[in-house]
Amino acid sequence: MAAKNYARFLPEAVESVLAQTFTDWELVVVDDGSSDHTPDAVRPYLADHRMRYFRSDALGQPRAKNLGIALSRAKLVAFLDADDAWEPTKLEKQLALFDAKPDVGVVFCKRSLMDEQGKTVPVKRVGEPPRGLVLSELFTQNFVCFSSAVARREVFSHVGRFDPQWDLSIDYDLWLRVAKFYRFDFVNEALVRYRTGHGNLSKKLRDRVDTALSIMHRAGTRYGIGDEVAPGVIADGYASTCHTIGYTMRPSEPAVAVRWYLRGLKWPARRFVSLKGLAASAAAVVRGKRAKGSAENATENL
Repeated sequence: MAAKNYARFLPEAVESVLAQTFTDWELVVVDDGSSDHTPDAVRPYLADHRMRYFRSDALGQPRAKNLGIALSRAKLVAFLDADDAWEPTKLEKQLALFDAKPDVGVVFCKRSLMDEQGKTVPVKRVGEPPRGLVLSELFTQNFVCFSSAVARREVFSHVGRFDPQWDLSIDYDLWLRVAKFYRFDFVNEALVRYRTGHGNLSKKLRDRVDTALSIMHRAGTRYGIGDEVAPGVIADGYASTCHTIGYTMRPSEPAVAVRWYLRGLKWPARRFVSLKGLAASAAAVVRGKRAKGSAENATENL
């Protein structure tokens, strides 16, 4: 658990680990130079011999998580962001899959959503994610919730840890490297409570998508994934990434959405979807300008 300035959330995260039905674990908390009262939030839990706490000097997300991996000692490594929480049977059910399938490198699960106050947020039901050799599907969409993932330690020895080059989407870069060599499996239950609604979502989303596109490019050119994933899948991955941010930004910033749908037109695999999104976003821009103009005219007439 790498934590920075999440003292208000951290007790819930730690207590969700303490509540696990599987009890033979250790929790390594890496405090990445927090300026809030994170040390005080952790202190009451350190009486449990399974808890370990380390303070670092603002290493950044990738290095802080890498430090946590280096300090951990088990054959399996699980991740939990300090603003999320686990359901009590999470580890028990995931570890059973590792025991049954020795060729699996990563096991994840579904998630439910909660808001900043911890209240459940409705989520659209989705089908089962892919399992097995999932490199092609993963290139198109990162379907592995980070706080749900458990990986064999040997995975990191083989493909490396989180790349400090990236500040965002660091798990996506890692999973692409892992998926080239290892099978993925999942527990088809929402065993993680994922917190949403805090932070600058639109700015983070734009930065995350820009980073994801850079990661996809490097995966195809440097990791050799382009030799194993069909060109059509790669094109679809780029296009769908642009569509995701276009669709998300359209209600609040339609002009930004227009730019992303235009970018998606580069890849013919989803050109029709790009054109539909572009038309809807452009219409929203026009409506916004008309509404602004009407409001300005009304003000001038007062």
